Amino acid sequence: MSIEILDESGADVDPDRLAELARLARFVMDRMRVHPQAELCLKLVDEPTIAELNGRWMGKDGPTDVLAFPMDELRPGLVNEDPEEGVLGDLVLCHTVAARQADEARGKGQPGYSTDDEVDLLTVHGILHLLGYDHAEPEEHAEMFGLQARLLAEWQAARTGEELPGDVPDGER
Repeated sequence: MSIEILDESGADVDPDRLAELARLARFVMDRMRVHPQAELCLKLVDEPTIAELNGRWMGKDGPTDVLAFPMDELRPGLVNEDPEEGVLGDLVLCHTVAARQADEARGKGQPGYSTDDEVDLLTVHGILHLLGYDHAEPEEHAEMFGLQARLLAEWQAARTGEELPGDVPDGER
């Protein structure tokens, strides 16, 4: 799996944090059964850059948090099928918008919610968009946000060494 992480945000994101984002992306793609040869690029950018992309590609004014640009229209692999090989696409994420959204979440009663938490959420959200998920309709919203919450919970569990749903205990492999 090829995952490229580029920091053009001007926020001087720690290289260890960039490596952690690559691990998160790989984890989500694995859980969604994306082909192991699939490619993804995640680029952290500044507000003027994402505002320009948002205007050009989405027809919306101003900066946004994340934009997803699917390439080969890959979809999650089904349990009984092999996933397709190809380029998943590009994610463009604005670190300063994520930081602002994390501040807002803390102000709304989520103490301890960090910019890293928000960037993780936006990374998962963007990958789901690349895989064809959307949230325009209520049932789509429920499906996508439920899946997003599950993947983030599984990621947190994996990082703390907890057993994940669907994992096979060591003695049974």
